[in-house]
Amino acid sequence: MSPAKSLNPQSLARWVGWSLIGTIAIGLYSAMVVADGIDINLSADVVATARNMLDAETQLRAKAYVGGLVFSFQAIIGIGLFLLLRKSGELLAGWSLFVSLAASVLGLLGAVFAMNAAEIAGDPAYGSMAGDTRLMLAGLQATSDYTSFHLGLILSSAANAGFFYLFLRSKLIPQIIAGWGLFASIFVVTMIVGRDFVPMLGHGTITAAFLLSNLVALASTGLYLGIRGVRSS
Repeated sequence: MSPAKSLNPQSLARWVGWSLIGTIAIGLYSAMVVADGIDINLSADVVATARNMLDAETQLRAKAYVGGLVFSFQAIIGIGLFLLLRKSGELLAGWSLFVSLAASVLGLLGAVFAMNAAEIAGDPAYGSMAGDTRLMLAGLQATSDYTSFHLGLILSSAANAGFFYLFLRSKLIPQIIAGWGLFASIFVVTMIVGRDFVPMLGHGTITAAFLLSNLVALASTGLYLGIRGVRSS
């Protein structure tokens, strides 16, 4: 018996489900507590964020380590979903795994940029630089974090669209959860890419709508997998 066939799908599904819930919980805690004032993705003011970063060495290090923890959960989720769904479409499952891991690496880059900013904020060597130079360096880290986060969100949502399509086809989870997840994932990708070309798509209401729809999709999927596992295929 091959290792893949010997895996218990119910146990695997629960690992994926609770890892997904853990990722959501950690992400919300990080946004509201750990990264408060130093996360460019939560603020439109690059200069103010960069200034805050220069006085937040400990916060930045905490943000970096949280990013590493989230990366480990995302790896479990991507690999677990691939193992659960590959019988329903091996090529699409493999593509979704590859893209989800690429998105996770981009998310991990955000942790690297946070650690870079912590060094700029706390290392005496940077303290001897002119204030404007340090501010520019911190701003570059913030901007890099912003771009890596949004590209990672596009890729992770595209990967999720593939996984949710396979869930819809395999009926391993309720159709309403899989269908909503597919819609939400496509909605996120379309809106984030679209607003770079159609500025009105960047309106706060639209942003809140696609983020909330995605949160509902991921939370409902995580809870179902964590509590119920998967249906018999």
